[in-house]
Amino acid sequence: MDIKCVVTGYLDENCYILSKNGNCIVIDPGDDYLKIKEEIGDDRVIGVLITHSHADHIGALRNFLTKRSIKIFKRSNIENGMHIDLADFHFQVFLTPGHSKDSITFYFEEKKAMFVGDFLFKESMGRCDLPGGSISEQQESIKWILGYDDDIKLYPGHYEETTLGYERKNNPYLK
Repeated sequence: MDIKCVVTGYLDENCYILSKNGNCIVIDPGDDYLKIKEEIGDDRVIGVLITHSHADHIGALRNFLTKRSIKIFKRSNIENGMHIDLADFHFQVFLTPGHSKDSITFYFEEKKAMFVGDFLFKESMGRCDLPGGSISEQQESIKWILGYDDDIKLYPGHYEETTLGYERKNNPYLK
């Protein structure tokens, strides 16, 4: 599985494109559909995963909704711990509220990759003071993620990727 990051919009949101065997999944389609589409290339989009519904993460979602063959995964149609098989992609979904009520983390075990949206950033975490945010829920989500291995790569909604081990040592919110 190949992972590409496409930075979109005025908030420099990370949209991820996961490709495998001519199919792809788009995670958090920010607000620049043409830029995302160019990076997709000839791959066939089979799914769109939404880590949370803030505008900078879903700006181009409407462009994917017009195609009925694309499955959309967001808080309203998943359950915590759910395993999903979509063509050659296999992932698990976890509720990680705190930044927002609908925050989700997608875990691709074969690649040891977690797409965390605005839940965690390198050496920081997402804001909890926006409507729907909750520091106590964020703390519970942090306790959950600390149960995973240090070598898991974290792909956040903004800034650069990191590993859970690095964050365990350097992120003051995980101590």
